[in-house]
Amino acid sequence: MYVKICGLSEPEHVATAVEAGADAIGFVMTRSPRRVTPERAAELAALVPGHVLTVGVFRGEHPDAVRAAALTSGVRGVQLHGRHPHGDFTALKDLGRCLVRAVDAEADLRCGAYDEDLLIVDAPHAGSGQPWDWAAVRGRPSGRWMLAGGLTPANVTEAVAAAEPWGVDVSSGVETSPGVKDPALIRAFLETVRRGA
Repeated sequence: MYVKICGLSEPEHVATAVEAGADAIGFVMTRSPRRVTPERAAELAALVPGHVLTVGVFRGEHPDAVRAAALTSGVRGVQLHGRHPHGDFTALKDLGRCLVRAVDAEADLRCGAYDEDLLIVDAPHAGSGQPWDWAAVRGRPSGRWMLAGGLTPANVTEAVAAAEPWGVDVSSGVETSPGVKDPALIRAFLETVRRGA
Protein backbone atom coordinates (compact mmCIF):
# COMPACT_ATOMS: atom_id res chain seq x y z
CA MET A 1 0.00 0.00 0.00
CA TYR A 2 1.42 3.35 -1.12
CA VAL A 3 1.46 5.98 1.64
CA LYS A 4 1.79 9.75 1.33
CA ILE A 5 2.25 11.91 4.42
CA CYS A 6 1.26 15.46 3.51
CA GLY A 7 1.64 18.93 4.97
CA LEU A 8 5.06 18.47 6.57
CA SER A 9 6.92 21.61 7.62
CA GLU A 10 9.57 20.52 10.16
CA PRO A 11 12.78 18.53 9.57
CA GLU A 12 12.08 16.12 12.44
CA HIS A 13 8.68 15.23 10.98
CA VAL A 14 10.19 14.64 7.56
CA ALA A 15 12.79 12.37 9.16
CA THR A 16 10.09 10.46 11.06
CA ALA A 17 8.02 9.92 7.91
CA VAL A 18 11.05 8.69 5.94
CA GLU A 19 12.24 6.38 8.73
CA ALA A 20 8.73 4.97 9.21
CA GLY A 21 8.50 4.05 5.52
CA ALA A 22 6.48 6.74 3.75
CA ASP A 23 6.49 6.45 -0.05
CA ALA A 24 5.77 10.15 -0.62
CA ILE A 25 5.95 13.37 1.38
CA GLY A 26 3.90 16.46 0.59
CA PHE A 27 4.83 20.11 1.10
CA VAL A 28 1.89 22.50 0.92
CA MET A 29 2.71 25.66 -1.05
CA THR A 30 -0.80 27.07 -1.19
CA ARG A 31 -3.21 28.74 1.27
CA SER A 32 -3.24 26.49 4.34
CA PRO A 33 -2.17 26.33 7.99
CA ARG A 34 0.46 23.90 6.65
CA ARG A 35 1.85 26.29 4.04
CA VAL A 36 5.60 26.50 3.50
CA THR A 37 7.50 28.71 1.08
CA PRO A 38 9.22 27.13 -1.92
CA GLU A 39 12.53 27.95 -0.23
CA ARG A 40 11.51 26.13 2.96
CA ALA A 41 10.22 23.23 0.87
CA ALA A 42 13.65 23.06 -0.78
CA GLU A 43 15.34 22.75 2.62
CA LEU A 44 12.95 19.98 3.65
CA ALA A 45 13.07 18.16 0.31
CA ALA A 46 16.87 18.04 0.56
CA LEU A 47 16.43 15.76 3.60
CA VAL A 48 14.41 13.19 1.65
CA PRO A 49 16.17 10.25 -0.03
CA GLY A 50 15.61 9.65 -3.72
CA HIS A 51 13.33 6.63 -3.28
CA VAL A 52 10.70 8.80 -1.52
CA LEU A 53 8.67 11.10 -3.76
CA THR A 54 8.58 14.76 -2.70
CA VAL A 55 5.38 16.52 -3.77
CA GLY A 56 4.54 20.21 -3.91
CA VAL A 57 0.83 20.78 -3.25
CA PHE A 58 -1.02 23.62 -5.00
CA ARG A 59 -4.66 24.69 -5.20
CA GLY A 60 -5.87 27.23 -7.73
CA GLU A 61 -2.49 28.71 -8.64
CA HIS A 62 -1.69 29.49 -12.27
CA PRO A 63 0.60 26.89 -13.91
CA ASP A 64 3.36 29.52 -14.22
CA ALA A 65 3.34 30.05 -10.45
CA VAL A 66 3.29 26.29 -9.86
CA ARG A 67 6.22 25.84 -12.26
CA ALA A 68 8.29 28.51 -10.50
CA ALA A 69 7.62 27.05 -7.05
CA ALA A 70 8.35 23.51 -8.21
CA LEU A 71 11.68 24.56 -9.71
CA THR A 72 12.67 26.58 -6.63
CA SER A 73 11.73 23.82 -4.19
CA GLY A 74 13.15 20.96 -6.25
CA VAL A 75 10.18 18.70 -5.52
CA ARG A 76 9.89 15.66 -7.76
CA GLY A 77 6.10 15.75 -7.88
CA VAL A 78 3.43 18.41 -8.37
CA GLN A 79 -0.08 18.01 -6.94
CA LEU A 80 -2.91 20.18 -8.25
CA HIS A 81 -5.79 20.07 -5.77
CA GLY A 82 -9.35 20.85 -6.76
CA ARG A 83 -10.94 21.47 -10.12
CA HIS A 84 -7.91 22.40 -12.19
CA PRO A 85 -8.59 22.20 -15.94
CA HIS A 86 -6.86 19.62 -18.07
CA GLY A 87 -4.77 22.41 -19.60
CA ASP A 88 -3.04 23.09 -16.29
CA PHE A 89 -1.65 19.55 -16.28
CA THR A 90 -0.68 19.79 -19.95
CA ALA A 91 1.16 23.06 -19.24
CA LEU A 92 3.26 21.34 -16.56
CA LYS A 93 3.98 18.06 -18.37
CA ASP A 94 7.33 19.26 -19.70
CA LEU A 95 8.60 19.79 -16.13
CA GLY A 96 9.29 16.07 -15.97
CA ARG A 97 7.71 15.84 -12.52
CA CYS A 98 5.24 13.25 -11.30
CA LEU A 99 1.84 14.93 -11.72
CA VAL A 100 -0.82 14.31 -9.09
CA ARG A 101 -4.49 15.27 -9.50
CA ALA A 102 -6.47 15.59 -6.25
CA VAL A 103 -10.25 15.82 -6.54
CA ASP A 104 -13.47 14.93 -4.73
CA ALA A 105 -15.63 11.95 -5.64
CA GLU A 106 -17.77 13.97 -8.08
CA ALA A 107 -14.87 14.43 -10.54
CA ASP A 108 -13.56 12.15 -13.29
CA LEU A 109 -11.97 9.34 -11.27
CA ARG A 110 -9.89 7.76 -14.00
CA CYS A 111 -6.21 8.13 -13.15
CA GLY A 112 -4.55 9.58 -16.24
CA ALA A 113 -7.67 11.30 -17.57
CA TYR A 114 -5.87 14.65 -17.19
CA ASP A 115 -2.43 13.22 -18.07
CA GLU A 116 -1.63 12.86 -14.38
CA ASP A 117 0.50 10.03 -12.99
CA LEU A 118 -1.32 9.63 -9.66
CA LEU A 119 -4.87 10.41 -8.53
CA ILE A 120 -6.07 11.37 -5.04
CA VAL A 121 -9.76 11.07 -4.17
CA ASP A 122 -10.43 13.39 -1.23
CA ALA A 123 -13.33 14.32 1.02
CA PRO A 124 -15.94 16.79 -0.25
CA HIS A 125 -14.39 19.38 2.11
CA ALA A 126 -10.65 18.86 1.70
CA GLY A 127 -8.56 19.62 4.76
CA SER A 128 -11.48 19.31 7.18
CA GLY A 129 -10.12 16.14 8.73
CA GLN A 130 -13.65 14.73 8.79
CA PRO A 131 -14.26 11.09 7.76
CA TRP A 132 -16.62 10.64 4.80
CA ASP A 133 -18.35 7.82 2.97
CA TRP A 134 -15.24 6.03 1.69
CA ALA A 135 -17.28 3.08 0.43
CA ALA A 136 -19.07 5.40 -2.02
CA VAL A 137 -16.00 5.40 -4.29
CA ARG A 138 -15.26 1.68 -4.11
CA GLY A 139 -14.77 0.34 -7.63
CA ARG A 140 -15.07 3.77 -9.26
CA PRO A 141 -11.51 5.15 -9.46
CA SER A 142 -9.12 3.41 -11.81
CA GLY A 143 -5.34 3.17 -11.93
CA ARG A 144 -2.95 4.37 -9.25
CA TRP A 145 -5.20 6.26 -6.83
CA MET A 146 -4.96 7.25 -3.20
CA LEU A 147 -7.76 7.70 -0.71
CA ALA A 148 -7.67 10.86 1.42
CA GLY A 149 -9.91 12.75 3.79
CA GLY A 150 -10.39 12.13 7.49
CA LEU A 151 -7.90 9.26 7.72
CA THR A 152 -6.24 8.56 11.08
CA PRO A 153 -4.28 5.67 12.60
CA ALA A 154 -7.56 4.59 14.24
CA ASN A 155 -9.68 4.38 11.08
CA VAL A 156 -7.33 3.84 8.13
CA THR A 157 -7.80 0.05 8.18
CA GLU A 158 -11.59 0.51 7.98
CA ALA A 159 -11.23 3.11 5.22
CA VAL A 160 -8.97 0.89 3.11
CA ALA A 161 -11.37 -2.04 3.48
CA ALA A 162 -14.28 0.19 2.44
CA ALA A 163 -12.73 1.87 -0.61
CA GLU A 164 -9.98 -0.56 -1.71
CA PRO A 165 -7.54 2.14 -2.85
CA TRP A 166 -4.06 1.65 -4.28
CA GLY A 167 -2.71 4.00 -1.63
CA VAL A 168 -3.60 6.46 1.15
CA ASP A 169 -2.78 10.12 1.81
CA VAL A 170 -2.92 11.67 5.30
CA SER A 171 -2.35 15.15 6.71
CA SER A 172 -4.60 16.35 9.54
CA GLY A 173 -5.00 12.78 10.83
CA VAL A 174 -1.41 12.80 12.09
CA GLU A 175 -1.59 16.23 13.75
CA THR A 176 -2.19 17.47 17.29
CA SER A 177 -3.56 20.79 15.93
CA PRO A 178 -3.84 22.31 12.43
CA GLY A 179 -0.39 22.23 10.86
CA VAL A 180 1.34 20.64 13.86
CA LYS A 181 2.40 17.08 13.10
CA ASP A 182 2.92 14.43 15.76
CA PRO A 183 5.80 11.98 15.16
CA ALA A 184 4.04 9.26 17.15
CA LEU A 185 0.91 9.57 15.00
CA ILE A 186 2.98 9.51 11.80
CA ARG A 187 4.63 6.28 12.92
CA ALA A 188 1.34 4.80 14.10
CA PHE A 189 -0.35 5.59 10.78
CA LEU A 190 2.39 3.95 8.72
CA GLU A 191 2.60 0.93 11.03
CA THR A 192 -1.17 0.43 10.86
CA VAL A 193 -1.24 0.65 7.06
CA ARG A 194 1.71 -1.73 6.67
CA ARG A 195 0.16 -4.22 9.09
CA GLY A 196 -3.16 -4.12 7.26
CA ALA A 197 -1.60 -4.36 3.80
